[in-house]
Amino acid sequence: MQTIFMKGEYIAMQVKENKIKEKFHKVTDESSPKSKLANNCVHAFLVGGLICDIGQFFNDFLISSGVSTDDTSTWVTIIMIFIGALLTGIGIYDKIANFAGAGTVVPITGFANSIVSPAIEFKKEGYILGVGAKMFTIAGPVLVYGIGSSVIVGIIYYFISR
Repeated sequence: MQTIFMKGEYIAMQVKENKIKEKFHKVTDESSPKSKLANNCVHAFLVGGLICDIGQFFNDFLISSGVSTDDTSTWVTIIMIFIGALLTGIGIYDKIANFAGAGTVVPITGFANSIVSPAIEFKKEGYILGVGAKMFTIAGPVLVYGIGSSVIVGIIYYFISR
């Protein structure tokens, strides 16, 4: 059965619908948290810079200790990954990340955090299906595309340098 609305009923329904939409938008605007974009950017910049300063400290320390430049970059990478993994394991990295946001994601310590966090979270599921399987859920695509692109660049470099 087809219902035919009179013009006045249709307009009344539209008015009622618009009032409901306005009320909905008002409630969502009031309950939504206000953006602190500038504040978040400053926190990310400061913490990300501090992480890079710590890496630079280890770099300068190792070079002044007589370690070669090539070995220094390897050791600094290892040290920063260890620090990121350690701070994640003892629960401090998450607190820093809540404060700094993207400032903790960009440096290599963020990569360590992205591997260790799922490993800790899924430890109860066992070492194979928990830790082993979940550890690379976030880092896996980074590794796949990083290795894949380095192979492609290596092949291109090989043919260009011949």
